[in-house]
Amino acid sequence: MVSTIRLNQAAALAALLFASARAFVVPTSRQHNMRTTTTSLAMSSQKEKDTEDPTLMKSVLNKQIAYDEKTGRFFESTIDEDDCVPEDEFCVTDKETGDLVRLTLEEKERIFTDAMQAYYSSGRKLLEDDEFDLLKEDLTWNGSPVVVMNRKESAYMKAMQDYLKGTPSMGDSEFDSLKRELQEDGSVFAVQTEPKCYIDTGICKVTMTNDFFKNNLLYLPAGVAIATLWLGVTYELIEPIIRVNPLFLLLAGSPVIYSGSRGLTENFVFENAKIVRGPCPACNYENTVYFGNILGVEGFDDIAQVKCPNCKEQITVQRNTLRASTIPKA
Repeated sequence: MVSTIRLNQAAALAALLFASARAFVVPTSRQHNMRTTTTSLAMSSQKEKDTEDPTLMKSVLNKQIAYDEKTGRFFESTIDEDDCVPEDEFCVTDKETGDLVRLTLEEKERIFTDAMQAYYSSGRKLLEDDEFDLLKEDLTWNGSPVVVMNRKESAYMKAMQDYLKGTPSMGDSEFDSLKRELQEDGSVFAVQTEPKCYIDTGICKVTMTNDFFKNNLLYLPAGVAIATLWLGVTYELIEPIIRVNPLFLLLAGSPVIYSGSRGLTENFVFENAKIVRGPCPACNYENTVYFGNILGVEGFDDIAQVKCPNCKEQITVQRNTLRASTIPKA
């Protein structure tokens, strides 16, 4: 009797648990519908993403704005990449077509340095104030170093401006020394490495640079001669006493060889020598100019008059400033 009651209670409890478990199970047909709906939504969303260009977006004027990965800038897709936007950057106008032309960073830097040099050296304005401000802002945003002058460059430009006003603030020797330091540092304000011609005078100018390799090469003949003489004499004197490696003899005599080759070269072979190189102001052909004497034969001293082998133009080169210019045409 008791066992029968317990069996009935166990069966009732099992039926109750089975019913509760069914209450949390989604019907098979409903599960299928949910999976189908989720899959269709995912496919439609992926389809919409595929149809859109990931590099395009809508502007407030419902115009597509494209992103240029090379320049890292956004631009309206209706505007060509080579077109210049005058509201955002410095542009120049083509005289023939009247269209705006986009410049490279190097071209903008060249215009900026030319404008600065022209203003401080002769007081001429190559650009209007608003154009200069736009160019400076454009170069600043592009991270160009030419818009920031150091202390020496500021003093150099101020000295040029004061001299132009008739109130020089720096002596000639101090100015030449400062300019020489800036040229050695490669300052864009003191070194004009590319030719520039003036329409009003017809003169083309450029700044040459020291040819350090060829200047040091001048000491080679005397150095080889003195090193050979030193090695021969010392080897003959020391060899009977002790055997010594010739390389050790050269190392021990390096101070004597250096001093001797320097004195012999500068005082007898190449007196007051200086070699400069740079492009021709007229045709941009590479020229090399030698200042000084060779074995007593006099050469160019302070000013060199040479002829370009390419365009046959007469060029005047100054030793102190390394400024090369063509002769004014009549």
